[in-house]
Amino acid sequence: MPLNSYVTLGRSGLRVSPFCLGAMTFGEDLGGGFGASVTDSEAILAHYLEQGGNFIDTANIYTSGHSEKIIGDFFHQGKGKRDRAVIATKFFCSLFAGDPNGGGGGRKAIVAQCEESLRRLQTDYIDLYYLHNWDRFTPIEETMSALDDLVKSGKVRYIGISDAPAWKVAQAQVMAHFRGWNPLIALQIEYSLMERTVEGELVPMAEELGLGVLPWGPLKGGALSGKYTRANGVKMPGLRGTRVGALTEKQYDIIDAVGKVATECNTSSSTVALAWLKAQSGVRSTIFGARTLEQLDANLKALDLTLTPEQIASLNDASKPVLNFPADFLAHSPSFSHAGATVNGVPSQRTFLVPKDDSSRW
Repeated sequence: MPLNSYVTLGRSGLRVSPFCLGAMTFGEDLGGGFGASVTDSEAILAHYLEQGGNFIDTANIYTSGHSEKIIGDFFHQGKGKRDRAVIATKFFCSLFAGDPNGGGGGRKAIVAQCEESLRRLQTDYIDLYYLHNWDRFTPIEETMSALDDLVKSGKVRYIGISDAPAWKVAQAQVMAHFRGWNPLIALQIEYSLMERTVEGELVPMAEELGLGVLPWGPLKGGALSGKYTRANGVKMPGLRGTRVGALTEKQYDIIDAVGKVATECNTSSSTVALAWLKAQSGVRSTIFGARTLEQLDANLKALDLTLTPEQIASLNDASKPVLNFPADFLAHSPSFSHAGATVNGVPSQRTFLVPKDDSSRW
């Protein structure tokens, strides 16, 4: 599957690449070895586009706004065709210390943040505009109404949401449909072999309500890259933004399972981890970052790897998450409703409560 084997995003006609280039590391403004130089960022962006990619993900807060500026300069200087690219950015995070309306999901903040992103990106419109986090201080109807106005004004083409509870996303989506507002088409969430709890509520919610799932953190901050194993003794550093500290025994079990499949496929652990993720239900495009061209090419190799059902099963077993109620409980519901029959390819078992024959029923 090449990068130009496009998919439609959610319940929309927007065509995007199966792998999305994350631009959180564009710019060295944060210091401490985090991020790529402007020159390297432009080279990564150019190479991604040359390979057929069209989907770029950034946010107003990434490298304090420099990420958006790098992307804007790139297209403004004619190094890529703006109208051929799908540029996604996010609002919510404030860049103005002490200003209570500098961020969040209120109408005043949304409009101001959109104008700032348009200025940095040097474009007339944003293809996909996300609420970066759920704003619990703002009524969701205010946020959705403001986003609908931005779409109708032509400044935004499509809208999405990131890092929010399933019940709030469902509320926003149903409200949008009920009131005739533009609906959400994308849900950006952390999702990897080391973070599968989203399978309990978020992923099935997205599939039911027409949102394409876009995983971020597919390699769990590098934990699934193959660099950190029990055998080599290399410790996982406390990288900012990864939510990864010292690796647990469970995580090492996952690393071992990924390494085993990588050996079978004669490829890298990161390639296997990305290939597993792109095969998951609901996933439309996976977001990954790259600080070098070598990292970009290594990640793109996952497009050509298709894991066998047995390999996927082994990875699923090693990484099986503990889900909140009622997810695990509902996994057994077909046995109660179908009593041994197979429906839509899902088998069931006859429980002890089912009579042996029709005549034994009261």
